[in-house]
Amino acid sequence: MKPIRFVTALLIAAAPIALPAQPAAPQSAQTDAIAAAAPEIDRMMADFALDSHAPGLAYGIVADGRLVYFRGLGVQDIEAKRPVTADSLFRIASMTKAFTALAILKLRDDGKLSLDDLAEKHVPEMRGWRYLTTDSPRIRIRDLLSHTAGFVTDNPWGDRQQPMSEPEFTRILKTGVPMSRAPGTAMEYSNFGYALLGRIVANVSGMPYRTYVERNILTPLGMRSTGFEVAEAPAEQRAIGYRWKDGGWAEEPTMKHGVFGAMGGLQTSANDYAKYVAWLLAAWPPRDGADPGPVRRASVRELAQGSNFVSVARRRGKTGATACQVPSAYGKGMSAAVDCDLGLTLGHSGGYPGYGSYVLLLPEHGIGFFAFSNRTYNAPVPQVWDAAVALSKAGALTGRAIAVTPLLEDGYAAARLIFAAGDVNAARNRLAMNFLMDKPVEEWRAELGTLQAAVGTCDTNTPITATTAMAGRFTWRCEHGRIQGELLLAPSPTAEIQELHYSVVAQ
Repeated sequence: MKPIRFVTALLIAAAPIALPAQPAAPQSAQTDAIAAAAPEIDRMMADFALDSHAPGLAYGIVADGRLVYFRGLGVQDIEAKRPVTADSLFRIASMTKAFTALAILKLRDDGKLSLDDLAEKHVPEMRGWRYLTTDSPRIRIRDLLSHTAGFVTDNPWGDRQQPMSEPEFTRILKTGVPMSRAPGTAMEYSNFGYALLGRIVANVSGMPYRTYVERNILTPLGMRSTGFEVAEAPAEQRAIGYRWKDGGWAEEPTMKHGVFGAMGGLQTSANDYAKYVAWLLAAWPPRDGADPGPVRRASVRELAQGSNFVSVARRRGKTGATACQVPSAYGKGMSAAVDCDLGLTLGHSGGYPGYGSYVLLLPEHGIGFFAFSNRTYNAPVPQVWDAAVALSKAGALTGRAIAVTPLLEDGYAAARLIFAAGDVNAARNRLAMNFLMDKPVEEWRAELGTLQAAVGTCDTNTPITATTAMAGRFTWRCEHGRIQGELLLAPSPTAEIQELHYSVVAQ
C-alpha cells in the first residue's frame, strides 16, 4: 500500500463530529465545567494525534450517565477516507480485560464459582503442572484476575496469540508453561492469565466465552455494535488498524477472534463504550435502591480491589512532574490509584497491532474519559491524565454527595444544641461513654464560651455534609465570622457522639 502522509489524513476530519441525537438531559455545573475545559483538551489530543502519526483518534467524556462530549479526528480508513465518528469501531485491546473480570464476578455472584477456587478446579488440564518451586501455592482464580499467578509478562507474545484455537490452547495447558514467579508473591502482567480466565468462563457457564459476555454484559447494556469478531461488523464502520513505518502507514493484519480474545479482542465504538463507562461509574457511591445489573454494583466496585502489591509513582502526563506520588495497584481488569488531586482513579490502556487506547474513570466524581486510536500501540495515556487534570482545574470534579443517614442527622441535631447552649450537658443523652473522659464538662464550657464570644450568634440550619454514614462536616455563618465543625458517631445503635470539634474559620 502506498504510504499516505499524516497531515493529509488529519485535515479530512479535524473538525468536531456531531453526535447522534440523544435523550435530552439537564445542563449541570459539571457539564458546564467540562465545556470550559474542552478547548484545552482538544488542543492536547490534536497534538497527540499529529505527533504520534495516528490516522484517526476518537475520544469522549462521560458524565451524568451519558456521553457528554465527543471528538473524532482524522480517518478510520485511509483508502476510503472515512472520517472518525462516534460510531467508528476500534479494537480496544487490553481494555477488554475488565469485561472478562466482570464475567468472572457475575459467575461468582450467581454461585457458579469462588474467587478462591483453584483455577485447576475449572480447567482440569492445569492439574499436575510443575510450579517454579516445590513450595509454590497453586493458582487461584483471584490470582489470575490480579496478575499474581506467577506467569511471565507477555505483551509482545500475547498480542499475537489472538486467533489461537481452543484445541491448540488445550494442548498448551496439558503441557504446562514455565513460571516466572511463585504464585501470590508479586504482580506481573499476563495476557496468558486472562486467556485462562476466558477458559474458566466458558467451562463454568457452559457456553463460549464471547457468547457469555455478549449475553450477560454487552446486550443488557445496549452495546449493539460491540463484539469480538471483526468480520461480523459493518465494514463501513470499522477503523482499520495501521502501523507507522518508513514515513507512511501500513495496514496491520486483522486477527480473528480466538482464545486470547478474553485478554484483548473486543471491538467497540465511542457511543457503545460510553454506555459501559456510564454503567461502571453508576456503581459509586454505595447506596440503597434498585440494582438492575447486569453485574451487581458491589461487584463492579471490586474492579478496584487487587492483591495489595502496591507501587508508588507520579501520575502520567505533563502534570505528573509536580504532582505528589500516589499508591497504585492492579485490581481486577483495571489499575487502581488514589491521586492527591483526582481521588480514586481506575484506568487501563490497550495496546494491540493496529490500535492503542486508554480509559480513565474518576468514580468519586462520576466522570470517565476514554480515547481510541488506530495506530499500533498508540495509547494516549499521558494525554488522558492531563485531560483529567484540566477537568479538575475547570471545576468539573464536583464529587458525589454521600447520603446523610437518620443516625447522623440525629447526632448533628445534638451538635447544634450543644453549641447553642454552650454546654455539652444539653445533649448528655447523645454523648458516647468516652466523650467526657476525653474532655470534661468544664473544659467544654470554657471552649464553647470562647467560641461564642468570638463569633456571636450562629445560624445552625446549614445541612451537614456526610463524609461517611457515621461522620460529617458542617459550616455555620455567624455574626462575626464562621464556625467549622466535625462530628464522628460511635458504633452504637442510637446516635452517640464519640468526637466533636468546633473551630473559627481562619482568615
